[in-house]
Amino acid sequence: LSLLEAPGNDGISSTAMTASGATVLLFTTGRGTPLGFPAPTVKISSNSEIAAKKPHWIDFNAGALLDGTTTPEQLADERFAYILDVASGRAQTNNEKTGHREIAIWKEGVTL
Repeated sequence: LSLLEAPGNDGISSTAMTASGATVLLFTTGRGTPLGFPAPTVKISSNSEIAAKKPHWIDFNAGALLDGTTTPEQLADERFAYILDVASGRAQTNNEKTGHREIAIWKEGVTL
């Protein structure tokens, strides 16, 4: 178990997790975002609509469960298999394919 203190900002927290040793990030989203971070970032959509609108951003559609096209067990198995493929280098996330690799550094105090 690792505990990490960082703000909830997507860029800052994802950069902090990578700096702390994370090798794959799981990023859930309901609106979609093109951001990618220093580690492969698996974008998981919470609904099928955003997955259909942003296929070049979203890596995994968890909205299939809400659509009734899969079971929780099937979805979990598919997600786990995909994460293993990414972690082993057999698959690339969309941010890796497009070269999106942003970082953001957290600074305590006043930011001008």
